[in-house]
Amino acid sequence: MRVLIVQSKSELGALWSRHLERLHAMVTVVETGDDALILLQSETFDVIVLDLVLREGSALTVADFANFNQPRANVVFVTDTTFFSDGSIFSHSANARAFVETKTPPSDLAAIVHHYGQTASRLSRTANAG
Repeated sequence: MRVLIVQSKSELGALWSRHLERLHAMVTVVETGDDALILLQSETFDVIVLDLVLREGSALTVADFANFNQPRANVVFVTDTTFFSDGSIFSHSANARAFVETKTPPSDLAAIVHHYGQTASRLSRTANAG
């Protein structure tokens, strides 16, 4: 399972990465939306863990680009704000699968990502076999 973490706070991205690596995920961490867009052009990911409020760049732009360029990639949004707390993120982002608070325990976030990553990996294998 390949995971892209887009998180402006490098310590938090590294913490999430360690928890995902324990579940045997191959993780790439970037801090900006632009870095994420560059990677999405050249690498394939099963799940994107995407902070809704990035220091640089737009999370929704990253999610939209991923939906266009990698439609099987699932997006798990994280935030420490009340933006989209009404669940409307699922109307704005077709590939959104979860919306959790930044303070969610890293092991819980890793379990959510692992779940959606396994689903994406299974779909990719099925599509490639046919």
